[in-house]
Amino acid sequence: MTTRRKFLTTAGAGAMAAPLATPALASSTIKWRMQTYAGASLGEHVIKPAIDMFNKIAGDRMQIELFYADQLVPTGELFRAMQRGTIDAVQSDDDSMASPTEVTVFGGYFPFGSRYSLDVPVLFNQYGLNEIWDEEYSKVGVKHISAGAWDPCHFATKDPIRSLADLKGKRVFTFPTAGRFLSQFGVVPVTLPWEDIEVAVQTGELDGIAWSGITEDYTVGWADVTNYFLTNNISGAWAGSFFANQGRWNELPEDMQTLFRACCDQSHYYRQWWYWGGEASLRVNGPKMELTSIPDEEWKTVEDAAVKFWDEIAAESPTKAKVVEIFKKYNADMQAAGRPYRYG
Repeated sequence: MTTRRKFLTTAGAGAMAAPLATPALASSTIKWRMQTYAGASLGEHVIKPAIDMFNKIAGDRMQIELFYADQLVPTGELFRAMQRGTIDAVQSDDDSMASPTEVTVFGGYFPFGSRYSLDVPVLFNQYGLNEIWDEEYSKVGVKHISAGAWDPCHFATKDPIRSLADLKGKRVFTFPTAGRFLSQFGVVPVTLPWEDIEVAVQTGELDGIAWSGITEDYTVGWADVTNYFLTNNISGAWAGSFFANQGRWNELPEDMQTLFRACCDQSHYYRQWWYWGGEASLRVNGPKMELTSIPDEEWKTVEDAAVKFWDEIAAESPTKAKVVEIFKKYNADMQAAGRPYRYG
């Protein structure tokens, strides 16, 4: 790993020994290690194309070595490892990597915070979430680079879910905040390493998964071990980000920072169409999972509970209250805008 200190020391020694060789030192490759929350099969879509693009364009100036879920550190330790400099960059949601910030609860699937994937970038870029995230992460030595959307959050289960009563007692792999919210309906949240989920469903340790949409269920193999897909979701889009150790980010030349941001944007764009098309296509044409639904009038109980949950979160701190107010304002605006922004 080329640190600033090592670079300066090497450059100084080279200058004394052979001044004419200095230009060769400028080509020393900056090397980063980056870990994603996603396992290898999912990572092939949600992160690898962007990192491949970065490495191809950056060439011998900078290279990023990509690691998948739990390969270097467990997902729940990603933040600390990045903060310490054990790894240089992370792709994750705030919730899964347990970041010690006031915005952690809003990462991943904040219940009914969004309806569609485009809600996430609009909230960050037009409603002020970027500025709040930047401020919160700057306090803890981490650079928040870019936020974007993933898939909606649905239940994939071994047994059918056709009413709220069917959720009671179900042991489900999900995100921390989603689990906190769903527990009031009898769901038992379970935390396991990402790569262990498929086997845990097969052995009966888990009854289901509330971690993704149907695209991921098929992509990572969960559709092979579950039988039913609940069309009701608790969030229309997962909110996740790219982060970097602040010191390492500051060391990068400005054009490498710009290139990294551009590749993050490419990743966000790729996921927009990959998930949007995949969710619809697999619901219609997917052969592995039977679709079930909880009636709208019954599901409204869950939506109403989310409003109360938002207020509970807002009461925890001024920063959380500010974010909740932005969510309320945004969703009210979308509702007032009417179709196609909101229906009903």
